[in-house]
Amino acid sequence: MSTKFIDAYLDGTITAPELQQLNALLLTDAKARREFAEILNVDSALAAMAAGWTKDEAPVVRQTKWRATTPRWMAAAASVALLLGGWWWQDSQSAFATVEKAAGVVEMADGSSLRGESHEIKAGSVALVTARGARIVIEAPAEFRFESAQRLHMKRGRLAADVPPAAKGFTVITPTGDAIDLGTRFGVDVPMSGAAEVHVFQGEVITKATGEKAKQSLRGGDAVTFDQGASTSRELRSSAFIQADEMSELTAGLAAGQRARAESALTNLKNDPALIALLDFESDEAQPGVFRRVQGRWPGSHAPEFVHVGDHLKLDVGGDRDWPQLTLAAWVRIDRLGAPYQSLLHTDGWSKNNPGQVHWMINRDTTMRLALIGNTLAPDANERDGHPDSRTAVLPEQGRWVHLATVYDSQTKTVRFYLNGQFDKETRQQVAHPARLGPAQIGNWNQQDRKLSGRVDELLLLGRAMSDNEIRALHAAGNPYR
Repeated sequence: MSTKFIDAYLDGTITAPELQQLNALLLTDAKARREFAEILNVDSALAAMAAGWTKDEAPVVRQTKWRATTPRWMAAAASVALLLGGWWWQDSQSAFATVEKAAGVVEMADGSSLRGESHEIKAGSVALVTARGARIVIEAPAEFRFESAQRLHMKRGRLAADVPPAAKGFTVITPTGDAIDLGTRFGVDVPMSGAAEVHVFQGEVITKATGEKAKQSLRGGDAVTFDQGASTSRELRSSAFIQADEMSELTAGLAAGQRARAESALTNLKNDPALIALLDFESDEAQPGVFRRVQGRWPGSHAPEFVHVGDHLKLDVGGDRDWPQLTLAAWVRIDRLGAPYQSLLHTDGWSKNNPGQVHWMINRDTTMRLALIGNTLAPDANERDGHPDSRTAVLPEQGRWVHLATVYDSQTKTVRFYLNGQFDKETRQQVAHPARLGPAQIGNWNQQDRKLSGRVDELLLLGRAMSDNEIRALHAAGNPYR
């Protein structure tokens, strides 16, 4: 449908003959009516945003400037209004959204309908489809309610939206700013405390911080934080949001009993006499450091999330002795790539006077590295930077939990890397000191270039070398997917 008449209609400059042609088209062409309503919906949302409108009102069509001077004109205008009114009435009678999958969410069931009521989910994730076909995944803890099929209020929680053309104009309203989709994929993060964030994965989104005069157009790869009435650009965290395809795998994993197998494996590890530390992050005791406490691999579980430069979690274990053998393992969900190094665990020091201090990290090329101060490579070792690195990229599946493991043995002088339970590479060392632990940080190393962007779950430090079969079983038991 030509946009000439619509533009004139929205601008209030449409003439009587043009309005008659537009009206006739809308009366006879269902596709034209649908396109017209979509355009009006976007225009209405943009107008509401520009006016700072966030009241709980039903969507209305923006008032135009045209003036009716004849009964014929009035009749045509009334016809358009009746069409639009009928469209909205029909929309208001149907559910705003339907629950497709509720993974670990006790407050909702698959197939249930959502209208204008408020919802709070304390654990798990829920996949919704709106009446216009937008697919949304909301991760707990979250509080939200639909105002219509096209307007969603998010008080807190994390949302990923995949919006088809039919739902163009879908709007997410947060306490600190709004986002209007123009046909795209995007995410909105409203943390327990702090400002909301909008991340655009694909397409275009219009955003405006609460109180801000100008709106902003974001394209794929852009992200902003709504902070104190202003939009501040920030780095994209493309994998911080659970997408619809991941939801189906998580749901299947729960249905297959994966969580019970993971808990059984944890119990066995806690009874291992060589255990140094096993962090499942479920304790209610405050853990030292600066990080967000968010959902882990399982609905209702917890994990530290590192978002800002300087975020970290402190750990002090195993520092009173040497460890000839050491296994390090963790489930990790990396939000983004690009940092020179992302810290998995760094002992505080790195001094030649204290050989064996451990630095476990992800490199800029996404391979794993285990570096011990004072160690040297065997003459036949082929390593780029003088430290043992894994071969395979850590993140072949961005946006997923991955299992990382490294086994160090100073007696056999080897470092072995594993990705998702599979052996990846072995590097031999010429000098191999026993490992030294003690005060350490997860997610940082008091430097600007060691920030981990993402979450860590179930971090294991074991004072012996796990076998290939044990690492494979550890991954299989703890894998949240099916």
